[in-house]
Amino acid sequence: MTADNNNSTWLASGATPTRFILLRHGVTAYSVQRRFAGRSDLPLLDEGIAQARAAARRTSELTPIDGVISSPLRRTRQTAAAVAEQLGLPVALDEGLIETDFGSWDGYTFDELRQADPELLASWLADPEVAPPGGESQLQVSARVLAARDRLVKAHPGRTLVLVTHVSPIKVLAADVLGAPASAVHRMYLAPASVSVLDYFPDGPMSLRCFNDTAHLPGG
Repeated sequence: MTADNNNSTWLASGATPTRFILLRHGVTAYSVQRRFAGRSDLPLLDEGIAQARAAARRTSELTPIDGVISSPLRRTRQTAAAVAEQLGLPVALDEGLIETDFGSWDGYTFDELRQADPELLASWLADPEVAPPGGESQLQVSARVLAARDRLVKAHPGRTLVLVTHVSPIKVLAADVLGAPASAVHRMYLAPASVSVLDYFPDGPMSLRCFNDTAHLPGG
């Protein structure tokens, strides 16, 4: 039986979803310092490389996996390379999975921005149409990420993909599955090298299977 509500978890017998195993990249200097890291092309720290390897072992347990797709930024490509090596699969790149463009905010901490321009920061947190100077609004990010989602689901029906990406795209996808408002992304915590899993069924329903799984990491 399949309910009419597209967010329902009542599924047709034997329905095979397209599954996204969403992996956030490991730590960089900016993530350790809690700085906005948008399009800055940062490498992983040694700790981040170790996290990527641990996440690769974790994702290899979620077989069968049919593909590995990464944001084109260095930190995600390095993380994806560890996963691909573990699985024996190539890495494809998708621009739709790139992090939010934070414009002139890139490299600043939240506290620094709150001191420099508290009104704009408050507006950005409250209104998904507000963008950082020279950057993307939350609505623009959501439109880009969900378009990538639709494209990947259509291209890989019934397959399981590891998507190596960033905080914003993962939160956008999770909020969409839950039917949550755009502002929900500011109320989610997502650790470096964490794993989240989403299912997209062919007749419409979507399901969040797990979010921010860090059991594979030290202290997780």
